[in-house]
Order: sequence, then structure tokens, then C-alpha cells
Amino acid sequence: MRRARLLVSKVEPWSVLKMAFLLSVALGIVTVVAAIVLWTVLDLTGIFDQVDGLLGTLAGSEGGGFELKKVASLGQVASFAVIIAVINVVLLTALSMLSAVLYNISATLVGGIGVTLTDD
Repeated sequence: MRRARLLVSKVEPWSVLKMAFLLSVALGIVTVVAAIVLWTVLDLTGIFDQVDGLLGTLAGSEGGGFELKKVASLGQVASFAVIIAVINVVLLTALSMLSAVLYNISATLVGGIGVTLTDD
């Protein structure tokens, strides 16, 4: 069994930027799809109608003038999810780049992170 001790003394900021961007875009796609699927499941199970009935009962009106689907329609939920996903892409990419730069600065001071690789 061979062992190799390596020291991660520098992280390339450009590669961190590219990888963070791709991963945050994937997370954004998952966010939008999850929001749409969650809204669809809530609609199919009748949760919106039950909430409308509960709010109508609490307000004391039988006809119920409030409809949750008008306030939170599928288009509005999908648009909000896209906005959140875009903000997350920008923030996660910027924070990852900043983290890489800060790691490089601190690695010059303390030497970096030691890694031991083994061959089994």
C-alpha cells in the first residue's frame, strides 16, 4: 500500500467560479421544478380548496370571497421560484469565488490543507 501526502496550497479561482456556477444553475433548476411540482401536488390533493373553506369559515362568509389559487397561481409561484433561483445563482457563485480567494490568502499564511492519498 502506497501513501502520498499532498498539500492543497492554492485553489484556482477561475475553476471554482466555473464549478460553482454550474452547480448553482443545477440547484436553480431543481428549485424551480420542485416549486412547480409542490404546487401541482397541493392543487391535486385539494389543499387550496380546503384552505379557502377554512378561511371562509373563520371570516364568517359562506360564499368565500378569498381564493388562494388567485393569490398564488402556478404562474406566480413559478415566476417567484425563477427569481429566487437567479438570485441564488448570483449569490452562490460570488460567495464561492470569494471563498476561493480567501482560502488562497489564508493558505499562504498557514500552508494550506494536508491530504493523504492511499492506494489499496
